[in-house]
Formats: sequence, C-alpha cells, structure tokens
Amino acid sequence: MDVRCVVKSEDRLGEGPCWSPNDGRLYWFDIKGKRLAWYEPQTDARGAFDLPMRASAGVPRTQGGLIMATEQGLAICDVDKGTLEVVRPYQLPEGFRTNDGKVDMDGNFWWSTMDDNHGLRPGDVFRTKPNLETERMLSGIHIPNTVSFSPDGKTLYMADSRLQTIFAHETADLSKGRMFAHTAGAPASPDGSAVDADGYLWNAQWGGWRIVRYSPAGEIDRIVPMPVQQPSSCAFGGEDMTTLFVTSAWDELPLATRAQQVLAGNLFAIETGVKGLALPLFEG
Repeated sequence: MDVRCVVKSEDRLGEGPCWSPNDGRLYWFDIKGKRLAWYEPQTDARGAFDLPMRASAGVPRTQGGLIMATEQGLAICDVDKGTLEVVRPYQLPEGFRTNDGKVDMDGNFWWSTMDDNHGLRPGDVFRTKPNLETERMLSGIHIPNTVSFSPDGKTLYMADSRLQTIFAHETADLSKGRMFAHTAGAPASPDGSAVDADGYLWNAQWGGWRIVRYSPAGEIDRIVPMPVQQPSSCAFGGEDMTTLFVTSAWDELPLATRAQQVLAGNLFAIETGVKGLALPLFEG
C-alpha cells in the first residue's frame, strides 16, 4: 500500500486531522508548535497560521470553520480569516492540555485532556453538544486517544496510550467497556484512529512505524508500514473518502534519530481502496 508524503509541514507534534467536506480540506494541528494547517488534495493548495494557544482537535461546523479544543476552552475558528474566538472558556489543571477529539454520529464533539508530562496524572474525556453543553464522560485515562465511533454509533473506541491498550465502550453505558486491542510487548502505543464505512478501525501507532487496521472484533486485518517512527493520528478524506491522511511528529526524537527521519512531522496520504466513514458536521 503506497504511502505518500503530501505536505512537508515538519510538525513537532502533528495531531487532530479532520476532513471538511464543505471545504474539500484536511485540517490538522501542531499542538506544541501552536499551529493550525490545512491541505486541499484536489488543488494541492495548503496553508497554515499560528494560534495564540495550544489546540489539538477540531470538528468542521455547518456554518463554516471549526470548533476546536484548546487549552483555554472551546473555540470557534474562521480558518480563511484566521480568527479564533473562545466561546466556552474553561480552566485545565496545571500542566494539562487537550489531546484527541472527534464528532460522534449524533453530531456531538468529544474531546480529551491529558497531563502533558507523559500522562503521569490521568485525564478526562468530555462531550460537547451543539448547544455547547459540556459533560465529563470518562475519567482515569492517562493518555486518552482514538476517540472514535462505530458506524452504528453504539461503540466508542478509546485508547489509553500509556497502557498500550484500545478499549471499546458501549455508548449507551460507558461503564461497560472491554479491551479491544493492545500493543503490549511491542515498541508501539495506540494513538489516534479513524473508522471506515465497514466498521474497521485504522490506528496510528506511536513508536511503531505503522498504521494498523483492526476488524470490529479487534483482530489485526492489515499493517501499513510508515516511513516515520511516530505516526500520531489519521482521518479519511478526499473526494471519494478513500484516502487516509496521517499526521506525524518529531517531538522527543533524539537529534541523531531525527536526522535519520527526514520525513518526521510531515503529513502523509495512503490510498486505501476502502471508503472512510463520513462524519457529521457540528451544528453549534
């Protein structure tokens, strides 16, 4: 399966890719670089602008732009104007930041927080409804990643990267969770994910040089080798929704190692031949 570098963004910590069907763009973040970037695969146009705070995840809105999880609160971003407005401020614990996030099949924005010191203290997962009502849904996850939903909306996939484990929770009762997959014993941790239209979970594995596609039963269906050690997250996009876009990072790589990974921190595209799950827009 061909892996192409499509944007040499050189992100320190690339994360949070999301596809906007209205814009025909992929958006993603460099969390530690405080930057939002975008890429239009049909025109090969791309752009980026600096943010006044760290942001990590976003969802396209029906009214245009993005709703974003930032360290200062939920914000509305007009990408073309380069403006950002915090519409629901909140105070994170000292040393915490936001991490992963995605929209569910009902149009709610789910997002997570983590201790920036390798998740030593556990973080939380929140759900924000279109009216901006926000509720803590899960706690006790050290490095909460993946935040993805099955096509029928009945399953929430959540990774705790520190535990090298992906869990599957029943959305009707989140206390009912089970181990879905793990990378224990391997130099890899499950990071961000995307679900395809067949209900398979594609997972970027930090430290593992790979993307892994899991069946709904949690079995490995295929492994896609990556040219970088730290693929961080992924999202389906493109005109036919069969392209898997993958973010990556050079953060924490020793200088000698980084010199050997000249593509670390860039954006990649994989033509999967599989249609991705189309996600709702955020109506708030």
